[in-house]
Amino acid sequence: MRLKDRVAIVTGAGRGIGRATALRFAEEGAKVVVVDVDPDEAQTVVDEIEAKGGQGFAIKVDVSSRPSVNAMVEATLDHFGGRIDVLINNAGIVRDAQLAKMTEQNFDLVLAINLKGVFNCAQAVVPTMIAQGSGVILSTSSLVAPYGNFGQTNYVASKAGVVGMTKVWARELGRKGIRANAVAPGFIETRMTAGIPDTVVEKMLERIAMGHFGKPEDIANCFIWLASDEARYVSGQVIGVDGGATL
Repeated sequence: MRLKDRVAIVTGAGRGIGRATALRFAEEGAKVVVVDVDPDEAQTVVDEIEAKGGQGFAIKVDVSSRPSVNAMVEATLDHFGGRIDVLINNAGIVRDAQLAKMTEQNFDLVLAINLKGVFNCAQAVVPTMIAQGSGVILSTSSLVAPYGNFGQTNYVASKAGVVGMTKVWARELGRKGIRANAVAPGFIETRMTAGIPDTVVEKMLERIAMGHFGKPEDIANCFIWLASDEARYVSGQVIGVDGGATL
């Protein structure tokens, strides 16, 4: 088990990529804090973890709220013996619209969750990681971060910001024993992509060298490697998991 007894927080873990990541981390021996704005979905994931003999703890968190994030960190430290070894910043939303039609409310909402939420969680766990002399901060970016995407001013801005913050944290925290990396998923089979019209799906598939969408487990497996000692000299990187969509 590559992550035996390590404490990992996974945000947005009630479904999709976050759920797959929480389950995989538990399989690798981690004690997993399953964080989601929907407490029922979070508890369902914990039930799955415990049914397989793993250890999990569900907590409702709004990552855009610093008090909510602080409460999450305190609960994690209390529940799992004062350690936080891995943070997976995965919580995110979309509110798409072309620039001329995008509302200020939807711009602010996406940045509050996708960008400030990542900042809130990272800043909240860093004191513990510094005190330990070790830690891993991993964040979900996107293949659209460096290229842009039609109708996603807010989403692209947030995911590009995640890349920038990751590189800053790698520079600032490396000598403290803390690594920071990001994963940039391509087109992944989740609820978020399930409602895409068939005609749009066909165009998306044309962009992917491998010819098909990825699965949440593909992203989870990358997170596992980055969190493990196998990636102990990897920091400040953005790993694309996109089936060759950006070639």
